[in-house]
Amino acid sequence: MEFLTHNIAPIMFGGLIVFLLLGFPVAFSLGACGLFFGFIGIELGLLPEALMQALPLRVFGIMQNETLLAIPFFTLMGLILERSGMAEDLLDTIGQLFGPIRGGLAFAVIFVGALLAATTGVVAASVISMGLISLPIMLRYGYDRRIATGVIAASGTLAQIIPPSLVLIILADQLGRSVGDMYKGAFLPGFMLTGLYAVFVMALAIFKPTWVPALPPEARTIREDNGKAGLPSLLVLTALCTAVALYLSKHMVAVHSWWQGEAVEQVALDETVVVSMCAGVTLAFVVAVINKVLRLGLLSRMAERVTFVLIPPLLLIFLVLGTIFMGVATPTEGGAMGALGAFVMAKLRGRLSGSLLKQALNTTTKLSCFVVFILIGSTIFGLVFQGLDGPRWVEHLLGNLPGGQTGFLIVVNIMIFFLAFFLDFFELSFIVVPLLAPVADKLGIDLIWFGVLLAVNMQTSFMHPPFGFALFFLRSVAPTQAYTDKVTKKLVQPVTTMQIYWGAVPFVLIQIVMVGLIIAFPGIVSSNMDKAAVYDMDQIRLQMEAEMQPSEPPQDELAPEPQDGADPASPAPEADGASAEDDPLKAAQDAINAEKK
Repeated sequence: MEFLTHNIAPIMFGGLIVFLLLGFPVAFSLGACGLFFGFIGIELGLLPEALMQALPLRVFGIMQNETLLAIPFFTLMGLILERSGMAEDLLDTIGQLFGPIRGGLAFAVIFVGALLAATTGVVAASVISMGLISLPIMLRYGYDRRIATGVIAASGTLAQIIPPSLVLIILADQLGRSVGDMYKGAFLPGFMLTGLYAVFVMALAIFKPTWVPALPPEARTIREDNGKAGLPSLLVLTALCTAVALYLSKHMVAVHSWWQGEAVEQVALDETVVVSMCAGVTLAFVVAVINKVLRLGLLSRMAERVTFVLIPPLLLIFLVLGTIFMGVATPTEGGAMGALGAFVMAKLRGRLSGSLLKQALNTTTKLSCFVVFILIGSTIFGLVFQGLDGPRWVEHLLGNLPGGQTGFLIVVNIMIFFLAFFLDFFELSFIVVPLLAPVADKLGIDLIWFGVLLAVNMQTSFMHPPFGFALFFLRSVAPTQAYTDKVTKKLVQPVTTMQIYWGAVPFVLIQIVMVGLIIAFPGIVSSNMDKAAVYDMDQIRLQMEAEMQPSEPPQDELAPEPQDGADPASPAPEADGASAEDDPLKAAQDAINAEKK
């Protein structure tokens, strides 16, 4: 019994692991484990019975948390865009644009994956969409199966780190930090990871060109009447918009000062990038609309197709993220605007129907309920675990590691990496992160930076063979039997599970490299954050003391002018019959003088 009393916190954590290994749902495992050990703690006298009365208040606190409203809004936005055919149009258009170069289809998948990540925020939707649309085309034209499946799975998981990500919302809630700050911190790492994927494909195009061939001429369908691709006008339009965006970014301080009506010394990098790109793509869309309405013939078919397919989702992304980064809207309000914008875009495309709306709302409700139930279970578990001094046990376990902050970060990331083999990001966020956050905060680690680091690491949970969810999603849409291609009339062999697993390995290694870069160069995250205001406390104290002291007029104004014939050195007569009793300060001074005499 004494052993149980002194080690109940680690036994409780081990009991949770047993519950999970037995296959019980995560939400019910957390809640049942918390209640079970809560009753044991009460019986042993380790917990007061009144502690359990806090559970209803905790549950109602979850329901009143406005930050969590961003989850259904962003989920609904992504599902409406994905089911209205946006992913199909993007993959077809970008695939045609990059098709003539080696690895063009892989580049298109990475680019569209990043774009879908910034609109859908849901891994399953991105992976399944690109698996259904791009995988048959990549297999048709001779892409290596491992590379094709790996690129699709990895690009789909970008939804975990690129804002507006559901993972970042949950991490911000668990760490007690702002969702907007978490988005700002993850902005640059997300696109750096996208760039590393592209560099890997570029290396394959150079050293293994047969693995990532270019599209044959007969597969390039978007052409001019003379057979040309029509790229010069697209390049001119891109150069014009890029020049406008760069000019605006260099003068962003002046624009921001004009917008706010007061001098601004510095503008955050993420805000500068989003606003500048928003201005550039808006200009491109306006030029394309004028060209089409007036039939000027300035743009080629490729340029028009790229503009009208690519610009609307980009504008929606910049509208949502731009308002959040500029402080105009909260993440919840930004999600609501994004959902409304998705409805408008689907309606304008003529693809908004009752069945689409029903499916999107059904999926959104399921995901939102899933998150809330896990959060309720983790709240029960966390309340009892804290009552049993669990955080102190975790702090003693992880806070005294050799190496200080660096040792703690290395051990935590290794632990998260291996736990991700068995747990998804929801489970890691609700179970592990609340235990690690207090230790990280005590070690002086910025929790926003720590949350982004964990988000990049937890992204690997979708790519781990053999339990990665992205691999399962791709397996569900990849061909399992040989089939005859409709275009080439050739027999296409199926994609095996081992090919999917091996295709994920290099991208998991790239994600690990990204984790190392964030640890080695913290500025990747912190450079995008708003600079904290620095206050001189001594100066503030002196100013407050000066304001609290009564202002005294000059001495020559206090002394009345002597009357005619009066001695200037003699005491002045009291004006208007005022006595010392009417002036407390004068009365006190007179009392001091009398005491001295």
